[in-house]
Amino acid sequence: MPHPWRLATNPLAETLAAPEGLTATVPRQLVHRASVAETLLTGGTSTDTDRFTVFAQWPRAHQLHVSPDRTAYEPLLVAETVRQAGTLLAHTAYEVPLDHKFVLKEMRITTRPEHLAVGAAPAEPAIHITVSDVDRRGGRPAGFRYEADVRIGRERVATARIAATWTSDAVYRRLRGGRTAATVSALPVPPGLPPAAVDRVLPADVVLAPSGRPDRWRLRVDTAHAVFFDHPLDHVPGMLLLEAVRQAVRARTRNGRRAPVSFHTVFHQYAELDQPTWIEAVDKADADPVHGADVQVVGQQGESTVFECAVATG
Repeated sequence: MPHPWRLATNPLAETLAAPEGLTATVPRQLVHRASVAETLLTGGTSTDTDRFTVFAQWPRAHQLHVSPDRTAYEPLLVAETVRQAGTLLAHTAYEVPLDHKFVLKEMRITTRPEHLAVGAAPAEPAIHITVSDVDRRGGRPAGFRYEADVRIGRERVATARIAATWTSDAVYRRLRGGRTAATVSALPVPPGLPPAAVDRVLPADVVLAPSGRPDRWRLRVDTAHAVFFDHPLDHVPGMLLLEAVRQAVRARTRNGRRAPVSFHTVFHQYAELDQPTWIEAVDKADADPVHGADVQVVGQQGESTVFECAVATG
């Protein structure tokens, strides 16, 4: 039978299930958030070996993840939810220490917008997860892949496939060569596109700056942004890069008002705060023919490709 998993061998030694009849968010540290308001998960159960169901609650209003008219949940809310779910499982079911650093390697998100309407109460999705390809080093897990089936009631609203790795804080510091949130400063934030061009209301939520070309923009990295930089970081977070993808598609297709409904993103390296990041988008029907992608978005720093994302629009 499904049962709430307990962290019996974990120093936290507490259940993730809330008391009977009550709903609370999971400890924010387990999903790498500083703000309780940005913690979306409420608990979880283990259903079998490497199979889990994680529960979430989606707010009816959100600065980024609900449409400006508050009628629909954004696909990137799904992305953040399944990201948090994987982090939660790593720390609980796979006993990854809390001080370990995570690296998102690949994320494939497919949503069904017709089932993402905001209702009269906050949506409470269930995320059914199957973990596979656990990478073990020295007898300990160092990464995994997982698939997620996101449902609200009986309706499947999205699916996802994620690959992530993690490393100890000491190894991470060596890999980063002394680059920390305290030693690296972001470049000055350039003026952004008009908010309406990227389907945003607030200028502070615009993450693209014009470059003089209709298919190329400079990434605006505002480390004071309370959602993207919920806590200090030494690099550009993946969710900010995904928002840049979303906005690039919106900016390039604003006349047709095509909206992203699926993302297949591969992250190649860290996006550094103190180097300009350039975002390019091209219409390309064969970008990902199997999954129907019609826009390809690429992020670059210097001569290096930071990430690539094939986007399907609807």
